[in-house]
Amino acid sequence: MALHPLDLLVLLKLVAWGKRGWNYRQLSDELGVSTSQLHAAIRRSIDARLMLATEQPGLFRPHVREFLIYGAKYVFPAEEGMMTRGIPTGYAAPPLNALIAPSSDPPPVWPFADGTVRGTEHSPIHKAAPAAALKDRQLYELLALFDALRTGRARERGIAKRELARRI
Repeated sequence: MALHPLDLLVLLKLVAWGKRGWNYRQLSDELGVSTSQLHAAIRRSIDARLMLATEQPGLFRPHVREFLIYGAKYVFPAEEGMMTRGIPTGYAAPPLNALIAPSSDPPPVWPFADGTVRGTEHSPIHKAAPAAALKDRQLYELLALFDALRTGRARERGIAKRELARRI
């Protein structure tokens, strides 16, 4: 069974929560997806050995770290589009925006109707990601770091790899 973009969003949300316990209802509310979609995402992550099949499925952090840093960008490539209004991502979002000087190029953004920044459209990992990121700063940073791996230049990717490895 192949992984879906939602699976990666769920994994990143669980990384953002750390050791905090979770349940499907709470995760569903936070991500804005149905509990049946979450059950399927967790099952695929267990099958891919990214989560442990225990009573309360937990992250298998070494595998999650390896997959996010070295493989996921090939499985879930970003698509760039036109200028749009949205939410900054990649080097234009925290934590990278504090480490990398802004460019004269338009920043990468996830298209979002209530976004405040005009920039180049970059497809989010999942359609629920922008709204979920606005609810959880740690998730937002993880998603932005992952986007830097997907679309960034060499320096941005290097910093993003180190940050993701440290956080996972």
